[in-house]
Amino acid sequence: MHKLFADRLARNLFSGRGLVWLAYLGVVLIWATTPLAIQWGTLDTGFAFAAATRMFIALVSCLLVLGLCGIHLPRHRRALLSYLVAGGGLFVAMLAVYWAARRLDSGLMSVIFGLSPLVTSLLAAFWLEERLLSPTRLLGMALGVVGLGMVFIDDGLQLAEGAAAGIAVLLFAVLVNAATLVGLKRIADDSAPLATTAGSLLVAAPLFLLAWWLDGAALPAQLSWRGGLSILYLALFGSVLGFALYYYIVRRLDSAQVALILVITPLLALLVGQRFNGEQLPPQVWLGAVVIGLGLLLHQRGNRAVAAPQGVSDR
Repeated sequence: MHKLFADRLARNLFSGRGLVWLAYLGVVLIWATTPLAIQWGTLDTGFAFAAATRMFIALVSCLLVLGLCGIHLPRHRRALLSYLVAGGGLFVAMLAVYWAARRLDSGLMSVIFGLSPLVTSLLAAFWLEERLLSPTRLLGMALGVVGLGMVFIDDGLQLAEGAAAGIAVLLFAVLVNAATLVGLKRIADDSAPLATTAGSLLVAAPLFLLAWWLDGAALPAQLSWRGGLSILYLALFGSVLGFALYYYIVRRLDSAQVALILVITPLLALLVGQRFNGEQLPPQVWLGAVVIGLGLLLHQRGNRAVAAPQGVSDR
């Protein structure tokens, strides 16, 4: 009985659909720990140095893996467009996130970034015509906005100096991230996910180096073990593995399903920040994260409701 169950589980996990959901789980876990790792990585360094170091380590690692696997970078038009869109979006969004990380708690960052599915959905509706804006989806979006308002409406949330600017910059990163996702879906390149990751890093890494130079090109006086390991973790897992898994699922799930990752990660990130960084956020932040998550779940329910008449298969 146990052997039969194990065999069935193995077949399901390593089938095409099983691999998609394993990749999905990997992205959730990586993204839930990314805000805190970003914050730790910037403690001993400037935000531009931490971001540039991460991206160059990721680029070298990714190119090594490509060489070992014998994967070549495609150079056809769609592939080049996907590199430009993914790399440009990566640079702008991640630089904004790193800048904001010095001003906000890691859990709060993830809650704000949880609005990405709503923005992605709006852009996809008008740009890809992927789904219609049904009443259910609009209600889900409204709940997301209410949840965000709940996070900031109480005086119990003590924000650091410059936090308002950090929130504004992070919201801009949300918009850029959503536009990048929709742009990749529109290009519909079928290159290997690892190749797209390498191509995007080839575009983004020099831009991060330029940002570091414009920031003064200062080297850290010392780098703690925690800061160094955080940068290394973000380079290998957050960038190479995380982006490869992300591009893998982007091509196999629709935009709303991919964006639904951010329903789960805010609460996980809040737990990670509380457990490993001693972040004590007031109850309304947790409640706001739950309301945002409920809004996104309702929003996803609206996706399925409008998908059925269009004959969209469950991939």
